[in-house]
Amino acid sequence: MDETGRIALVTGAVRGIGLETARQLGRQGMHVLVAGRRHDQAEHVAQRLRDEGVSAEGVVLDIGNTAQQIALRDWIAGTHGRLDVLVNNAGVLLDRGPGGVAPPPSATPIQILRDTFEINLFATVQLTQILLPLILKSKAGRIVNLSSILGSLGEHSNPASSIYGKLTFAYDASKTALNAFTVHLAHELKDTGIKVNSAHPGWVRTEMGGEAAPLDVAAGALTSVRLATLPDDGPTGGFFHMDRTLPW
Repeated sequence: MDETGRIALVTGAVRGIGLETARQLGRQGMHVLVAGRRHDQAEHVAQRLRDEGVSAEGVVLDIGNTAQQIALRDWIAGTHGRLDVLVNNAGVLLDRGPGGVAPPPSATPIQILRDTFEINLFATVQLTQILLPLILKSKAGRIVNLSSILGSLGEHSNPASSIYGKLTFAYDASKTALNAFTVHLAHELKDTGIKVNSAHPGWVRTEMGGEAAPLDVAAGALTSVRLATLPDDGPTGGFFHMDRTLPW
C-alpha cells in the first residue's frame, strides 16, 4: 500500500516506542500527528522529526482528558478531514512499588487498578470511539492497540511460558481487557476497510521496560508499524508480535 499522504495519529509519541513509531510511519510517507500532554513538548518532537525529513505536527492530548480528545477530533476534522491510522500507544504501568516489585493480586490497591484501567482501557476506548467517524472516512483505516504479552491469559497460565509467574496484576489485566476491545471492535468493523489489531512490542529498553530489556525502540516499534501499514488483505482482530500471532 502507498502510505504517502496518509494521516496517522500516535498517542504518547513524545518518547520511547511512540516516538519511534511516529518516526517510522513518517519515513514511509505518512503525515504524523505527534500527540503529547504539552503542546511545546509535542511540537518540539515534531520539529525533530521534520528535521529528519518526516512530515509531522505536534498535537495536545492528555489521553485521560475528554475535552482534549473532543478538541483533537474537531481539529483533525477541520484540518485534515479524515484519519487513516490511529496508534493507541499511550499507557501506564503503576503496579511497581519500592524496588520495582509489584504487589500480589490479593494486595494490589483498588485505586491502582482504577487508575491503570482509566488510561490503558477507558481513555483508549473513548478516544477510539470519538475518532472512529474520522477513521471511517479513510479508504483503508488502521487501528493499532499497543498491548503486551503480559495481557495474554494463555501465556500466564502456561508453566512453560517465559512470563509464567511474572505478575503486574493491574497492568496485565488492563491489557487483557484492551485485547477484548480489539476483538470486539474488529468484529464490528469487519465489513468496512478498517483493520483493528493488538501489538506486543516486545521487551524494550524504555522508561517502562528498563535498561535490562533486550530490544531497542527501533525494534519495539516494528509491530505497531507493520499493523498500521497492513495491506487490504491483511489480518484484523489479531494479537501480534512482529509477524507472529500470539495467544489471547
